[in-house]
Amino acid sequence: MATETAGRAKDYKAMIREAVSCGETFLRLTMSGGIRGESIPWIKAVVRPVELRGERHYQFIYYESKKGITKNYSGAEFPQRLEALLSMPFRLIHVQTTSGDLHIRITKKGKVLLTKARPSRTEPRPHLAHNRVKGYPIPRDTPDRFLQGIGIMDSSGEVKPTMQNKFRQINEFIRLMSQAIARSGLAGRELTIVDCGCGNAYLTFAGYHYLHHIQGVSVRVIGIDREVELIEQCNELCDSLGWSGLEFFQARIADYAAEVAPDIVLSLHACDTATDEAIAQGVVWQSPIILAAPCCQHELRPQIEASPFEPVLKHGILKQRTADILTDACRAQILRILGYRTDVVQFIDSKHTPKNLMIRAEKTSNLGNRSAIAQYKALTDFWKIEPSLERLLQDELAPYFERD
Repeated sequence: MATETAGRAKDYKAMIREAVSCGETFLRLTMSGGIRGESIPWIKAVVRPVELRGERHYQFIYYESKKGITKNYSGAEFPQRLEALLSMPFRLIHVQTTSGDLHIRITKKGKVLLTKARPSRTEPRPHLAHNRVKGYPIPRDTPDRFLQGIGIMDSSGEVKPTMQNKFRQINEFIRLMSQAIARSGLAGRELTIVDCGCGNAYLTFAGYHYLHHIQGVSVRVIGIDREVELIEQCNELCDSLGWSGLEFFQARIADYAAEVAPDIVLSLHACDTATDEAIAQGVVWQSPIILAAPCCQHELRPQIEASPFEPVLKHGILKQRTADILTDACRAQILRILGYRTDVVQFIDSKHTPKNLMIRAEKTSNLGNRSAIAQYKALTDFWKIEPSLERLLQDELAPYFERD
């Protein structure tokens, strides 16, 4: 990311004109924040390309508080409307294209600060739908051979009514994975992904499809599962699609020896402590990214014990939910101790599926954080629990703490 304060930064309006004039790459222009002492009719203005009656137009949305006024202008009208907008004393300007972003900030003293950054949007080309639906990495309005092959789309390219939840789940997984790749610095590199406990691997197939076929990334995906039938199904689907970048092997997670350390380790709905095995493998391999969507979790339920919470724990359903929360909290905290920036996010709205959490971990150099260690020990001591992941990674954790 580079910032300029002179030279080309003085010609920022010319840079904006050049960026928005490229029909194959321009995605969105956002202008906001008035310059102090200058009068401005709107708090924000947004410009994006749209297609109306088969012709390229430009949609301008002018925001007054929370209300937006939308105007669509033809290509012939666009230059004049753009110049009118550029003449407004906006202080913050953000241009988004498929090749990169342009951030412009005008200081109180009138200095122009210009920053170039990687693309913040994932679409490979402008989305020109007028009544824009929610953007998905794998769009819903275009026939997709993979989605048709697994029964999510029909032959005409429509998402089947009964498959709407699965469609959203696939796209949300891709979105979360793409964000992690962009933050970790892996974007543009050849990637190796290992899916531990892959099951039917629909999400893994979708991730490969998006990265390789839509984004053009060179990627190798390896799926492992102990169930022979599931591995056979995955290989059959791979053969039917004619894809060569995926391999599936029958193996226990703990027994699999990776030829090269994977860039990304996945554990998508692996049952109970299989999720811990996958996370442990990712840590041992020092993989830059670990994404785990836990499934049925039973390990801590018989362990948890805390007398102040007896009114909660005496109810089976509440005890199970407490155990689920503690299991994922401990996993996230262990990853933080071992040098991963970790958060637990909602994978997809719970109305679509109860399996809606994802642990997202991205490797940093911050090993052995004392606060993270103290918090973990306080948590496990209070609930009188010893999580499986701690046992699996006891050698890695030993330098940082020992249990009493």
